[in-house]
This record gives sequence, C-alpha cells and structure tokens, in this order.
Amino acid sequence: MVLDSERLLVKLAPDSPGGSRNPHGPSSPARPMRCPWHALWRDADAPALWRAPRSPTETPHSGLCERAWQSLRLVRMPLRAPDPTMVHPIARHDRTVFLRPVVQSETIEVGEYTYYDSFGDPLAFERDAVLYAFGPERLIIGRFCAIASGVRFLMPGANHAELGPSAYPFGIFGPPWDTTMDLVMSAPSRGDTVVGHDVWLGYSALVLPGVTIGHGAVVAAGSVVARDVPPYAIVAGNPARVVRSRFAEEDVERLLRAAWWNWPIELITKHLRTIMAGTPEALARIAAEHRLEARSQGPE
Repeated sequence: MVLDSERLLVKLAPDSPGGSRNPHGPSSPARPMRCPWHALWRDADAPALWRAPRSPTETPHSGLCERAWQSLRLVRMPLRAPDPTMVHPIARHDRTVFLRPVVQSETIEVGEYTYYDSFGDPLAFERDAVLYAFGPERLIIGRFCAIASGVRFLMPGANHAELGPSAYPFGIFGPPWDTTMDLVMSAPSRGDTVVGHDVWLGYSALVLPGVTIGHGAVVAAGSVVARDVPPYAIVAGNPARVVRSRFAEEDVERLLRAAWWNWPIELITKHLRTIMAGTPEALARIAAEHRLEARSQGPE
C-alpha cells in the first residue's frame, strides 16, 4: 500500500547479522545461477525496485526461490514527484497537459506543474486560449495553477482606439486607409496579464487584458475578470466580483510568506496533505523550519 507519497521497495536482506549475501541462507549451498535474484547481491547496497506483492503467496519475480522470497524485506523510499517536463502527466488522459513544455511563444511564461485541461486540443493552448496576442505584452502564469477547458486570455491586441466617434480600425485594411495606422496603434494597453501561483481558473472563464490575479485565487466558471483579483479571493460573475476570501487576512499573509509553491519539490511532496488540507499556521511553521519564507509575492 502506498502512503504519504511513498512507494514500497522490495529488497533482499541477508539472513544473518553478519551480512551473508547468499539468498539461500548461510547454511545452504549457493546456487547463483538458479535464483534470478542472486545477481543483485553482488552489490548489497543497490536495492531493486518492485511493486509489493498482491498476496502472501505471490512473488514479484518468476523463478524466485522460496528461501529467497522469505528473506525479502519491505522498505519505504520517497516517491518522485511527476516530471514537470512531461506534456501528458496523466496516463491515458491526453486532454490534460503541463503547459510549460507546450508553450513556445516568447511572450507567454508558464510555471512548472501548471496544467491545462481541454475538451478540444490541449496542445493548441496558444491558439485557442490566448487571443489577440499581437503586441509585446506578456501573459505570465505561475506554478501549480489549474486551468479548465474553455478558459481564455484576451490580450491587449484586441483593444481599439477610442479617440473620436468611431472605434473602427480602418488602417489595418491597407491603402488608402493605411494613413490612419497611427490612430489604430494608439489604442491604450494595460500591460502584462499576470496569474499568480496556485490559481484555479474555472470552466470558460475570460480574463481581460492587463489583469493581475493573486496567488491562491479561485475564478468561478464563466466569470469575466475585468479587474485585479486579491490573493486567496473567490470571484464570480460578469464582471467578476469578490464573493468571499478563502482565509482571514492574517492567514492570507501567512500563506503568502510560506509560499509553498516555491519550496523544493521534495518538500512539497512530503507535505502534500498539509498543503491540501492543513492550516496556514502549519504551512508557515514548515516554511520557517526550512527558512523558506518568501521575500517577494510575484510569479517567478
């Protein structure tokens, strides 16, 4: 059974404190070629990785002698976190991708472990979810964000100049209207769009240009985010408004200082249950113990 992000390793152990490397026991004649595990004991410090047996009578390797099987010891070793460079991190589930290895645009920055789930083609995130990205403005998304199918980021290239009676962009259609391109290009920009760490963007949410969404925020399905969202706020509606804060103000400060998303991945893996279901105080203690309090609150 796998508990707390650990897996069971099966390792042959010597039959005596003296460290006999014969899996048949110190009093039995050695049969190095008959037991397929004998070769492992050329290096007693190199365990072999196997799953735990499903029943007491099942051995993890065909041909393993009964005496060797009886000398097996189960030991716990840390389970490695998912590889953030994998495109499809969930087996047989191609609709979910880690975005960092997918994105190619120089104006889009995505942190590790942020995933995108799409009913269409998740590999087409830049085409389907990032719209009107014609200018220099960037889309910055932090680590460990969850982006649902249908989420779209409207970039500043969608803006039209509103200098007079008409907002129609005559100049983009060429001569002789191209003489008005200076007016077309004068459309204001709100700058980069920034999504913090650990943000959940619900189904078909629309994020307008230049918005900053704070760490730990939740954007409800179908929301239109037209203004900045505070950290750990839940917003909903069109335009999206704060429904409530997920935590009291002092706890939000604790969480921002703890900044678990910046911890070493081994530490994150060790404390998954606290990150998911613990308290801000518990995360703050872990960060303090490891001297990992955040100095800044923006995405890396």
